[in-house]
Amino acid sequence: MSAIQDVAAYMRQVGEQARAAARVLAQADTETKNRALLSIAEALQEDREALMAENRKDLRLGVEKGLNAALLDRLELTPARCDAMIEGLQQIAALPDPVGEIADLKFRPSGIQVGRMRVPLGVIGIIYESRPNVTADAAALCLKSGNATLLRGGSEAFHSNQAIARCIHRGLAQAGLPETGVQVIATTDRAAVGALISMPEFVDVIIPRGGRGLIERISREARVPVIKHLDGICHVYIDDQADPEKAFAIALNAKTQRYGTCNTMETLLIAEGIAEALLPRLGAAFQEKGVELRGCPKTQALLPDALPASEEDWDTEYLAPILSIRVVPGLQAAMDHIAQHGSQHTDAIVTENYSRARRFLREVDSSSVMVNASTRFADGFEYGLGAEIGISTDKFHARGPVGLEGLTSVKFVVLGNGEIRT
Repeated sequence: MSAIQDVAAYMRQVGEQARAAARVLAQADTETKNRALLSIAEALQEDREALMAENRKDLRLGVEKGLNAALLDRLELTPARCDAMIEGLQQIAALPDPVGEIADLKFRPSGIQVGRMRVPLGVIGIIYESRPNVTADAAALCLKSGNATLLRGGSEAFHSNQAIARCIHRGLAQAGLPETGVQVIATTDRAAVGALISMPEFVDVIIPRGGRGLIERISREARVPVIKHLDGICHVYIDDQADPEKAFAIALNAKTQRYGTCNTMETLLIAEGIAEALLPRLGAAFQEKGVELRGCPKTQALLPDALPASEEDWDTEYLAPILSIRVVPGLQAAMDHIAQHGSQHTDAIVTENYSRARRFLREVDSSSVMVNASTRFADGFEYGLGAEIGISTDKFHARGPVGLEGLTSVKFVVLGNGEIRT
């Protein structure tokens, strides 16, 4: 069904179906939602071979289209990735359900009680590239949080995504929930994206997951609120009162544990008071792992093999074994650099000075700010959210890793006993 003649009419139809399904899912109890999630997991297990066969179709087409090795790797559904999809559904089923929680319930002088109840957002549109496992992960998170979802995956994963969608629909039906609660857009026409982000009457929020180009386009053109982050230009600042062993381990892990993630360190800032003692050792460790170093003049004086860093380097998310390094006078200069060049994603300080740590936490304006820990911990699973649908650097609604709670909103609830306002 990749060729749909009237994309606008098709998108309106799926929008109407999602809006109707959202009302049902918002009222579904936790047991029913969990039953659906576990049924989807069982369907994925039962259809594993068919699913991987569909994925092989996408891989063959990807090779024919000339997709590079990195894209083909993200596209591939290996047995381990199938296992992870199934396990992810089971984990989400085990998480607490945020819907219906009432918090901050307090008596007012009038006698009424006022609190806030967590409620689903409604219909969530998710636009993503390459990774078919996102189809199952996103559907599961939206389902558990009581939302209907419209999923528009990349054309390169069309067959894989449709196969996963069939498993999702089977699981929903077995739990007595509407199959239209999760709809994977059945066309590769790019006009579907334009329609999805322009239907505020049917879609409550859009979450784009992909490269900067995709996210910039969605942010620019959407008529629906967007939860997003553009870049992950993450910093680690090593203070001159840092424990050298902690600093060494944290900086090395933040850069080299994985290169292609949004919470990987892209710029190392180091105080001049500790640079001479620590930077040569760090530089050798980075180079041993094949990391290309680009540094300021003071860095190059300590690391002769480092290339000169340009102004553009400070503003670049490499997602590769490349690291920018700047030697700074101290804490204030480090925070000034982060304010000028950071992307408000994740930034860390390594220090044994409590006052400086507190200043860094208070003054660095990022969605995650850390003391004496690797930036690689900026992740929904590591934060105890169980799973995440993405990371938000926006300041309204959700910020940082967006888990189940981030896929809900709140409404005020008032409990009375006949009180009237005088």
